[in-house]
Amino acid sequence: MKLYALGDLHLGHRANREALADWPARPDDWLILAGDVAESMPLIELGLRAAVERFARVFWVPGNHELWSHGGVGPRGVAKYEAVVEACRRIGVVTPEDPYVVWPETPRCVIAPLFLLYDYSFGPDSVGPEAAAAWAAEAGIRCADEHFLAPDPYPSRAAWCRARIRETMPRLAEAAARHPLVLVNHYPLRRDLVRLPRITRFCVWCGTRRTESWHVRYRARVVVAGHLHVRTTDWIDGVRFEEVSLGYPRHWRRDRGIDGYLREILPGPAVARWRDGPVHHR
Repeated sequence: MKLYALGDLHLGHRANREALADWPARPDDWLILAGDVAESMPLIELGLRAAVERFARVFWVPGNHELWSHGGVGPRGVAKYEAVVEACRRIGVVTPEDPYVVWPETPRCVIAPLFLLYDYSFGPDSVGPEAAAAWAAEAGIRCADEHFLAPDPYPSRAAWCRARIRETMPRLAEAAARHPLVLVNHYPLRRDLVRLPRITRFCVWCGTRRTESWHVRYRARVVVAGHLHVRTTDWIDGVRFEEVSLGYPRHWRRDRGIDGYLREILPGPAVARWRDGPVHHR
């Protein structure tokens, strides 16, 4: 029995949808979907059902794309998130709003799906969060979230992020008192994991500095994230960090199929736990 993770299915792209047909089942294993399944509710449900049909248990965290709303049609902000959570519950997928689940095998861990968003603090120290989007725009970098990700009823995405962090921290503290954690978030928990050399300033839409010590504070065994479309494994303070994106069609090879991009989270690779730094990029 294994726990796998995969993020950024991006089923709005036809090539990604077509690949679902050849995705083999792993009925004894569990799967984490690390956000950005799709934008529209029909495609989000398509991805959720495809996962549930293939795995014994499925976990989901929201990416920015699930939260998008277009042209004033359909729910916005928190209402959109709650609509996806309700769809998950109908289909049988565990969300950040559900009780954390204990991995029943060795090593015993609590799987903690998170929804934290970002607060524009991943820019350089010389650029404050309030100026971060303008700083990125100076280099021609803009994020579609500025148009499509409404924070309603919060006044801003950063305010929504702060609220989610406040709600999440007590739950993690309680869970970490029982077992080590597998922390799962769409966005990287640390700024130093955002390595996007062609679009460096996109970092401002990639997380919050408030979580940079959570892997130690909450006894993480593994930290899972997506969003970057750059698959990496890093070791920091003896904790394994996995970026598990599939990505847009240009980011993956069709001959490998979706299954070829699953990342094993538990029990995980037999790599020395003391090693810090990147292990591999693929």
